[in-house]
Amino acid sequence: MTVLDKLAAFAAANKFTTRGAMNVGLVISRRARDVGLPLDPEQQLSDSGSQVRGLNGAAGNVILAGHGISYRFGTESGRTNRGAPKQMRAYVTLLNELAGEPGFSTTDCERFWVDRIVGYFENKPFRLRREAGAAVQAIVADLLDQARERQKASAGAMVVGAVMQHLVGAKLELALADRATITHHGANTSDQGGRGGDFDVGDAAIHVTASPGELLIEKCRANIDAGIRPVIITTARGAAVAAGLAEQRGLLGRIDLQVIEQFLALNVLELGAFDAAGAMGSLRAIVERYNALIDQYETNPSLRIEWA
Repeated sequence: MTVLDKLAAFAAANKFTTRGAMNVGLVISRRARDVGLPLDPEQQLSDSGSQVRGLNGAAGNVILAGHGISYRFGTESGRTNRGAPKQMRAYVTLLNELAGEPGFSTTDCERFWVDRIVGYFENKPFRLRREAGAAVQAIVADLLDQARERQKASAGAMVVGAVMQHLVGAKLELALADRATITHHGANTSDQGGRGGDFDVGDAAIHVTASPGELLIEKCRANIDAGIRPVIITTARGAAVAAGLAEQRGLLGRIDLQVIEQFLALNVLELGAFDAAGAMGSLRAIVERYNALIDQYETNPSLRIEWA
């Protein structure tokens, strides 16, 4: 087995799969690189002996940033990780054993954990947080905030647009039921080949986007010229931008602009007969259909939503 194979076997056997455990591996690997091996596990503990010295989310974030990674841990990756001392002892023991092997490098060990952490964040589904009393609109807004944070950390990958498109697609299916057939596409599929928008429903072309621009407004003009009613579903900021662009081109009163949180929330409430339990049931149905669409049309399973 190579050193990396042994690290992988160690991670599996010792369940280094949570953010806290992986941060232990990352921070201790950096310490081993800086001060050398062997390490004394007892010297890695705080004075109280209940925490690992210097272990916190900020320390892990600094190391990740040094590798060009903008994913961030969180406070639970340090002081609140009660299993950290045990995890640290196990990992230090492994490092001390590996130190004499040919090709061993603490830099490679650090990179191993960086890759694991990136994989963790990229494969972890979004969580639909449903705090007691939260408005449906706020629940949807929180979900989109998660998508924005992931997009920032994903080197420009279109995360927000994909989430928005498939949420709208799922909502349209449930709202229209047997009254219309909704055709779906991958988020990166352009609306060419006869399509008026992301969704063609009745005599409307529905465009779903987080960042409306001049090209979209021109598509809306083409819709109007073809006798099709354009509808733009976007963010609150996007709606303001689209309104300005449409006004410049004399199209403001001819394009329906919808803010996605309101668009989804109103229908969830209607489907649930404005009853709290009914609304949550409707929202869950949308999430389940959304996940099915992600499985069918997208290649990134981390776009799925976990019903928290």
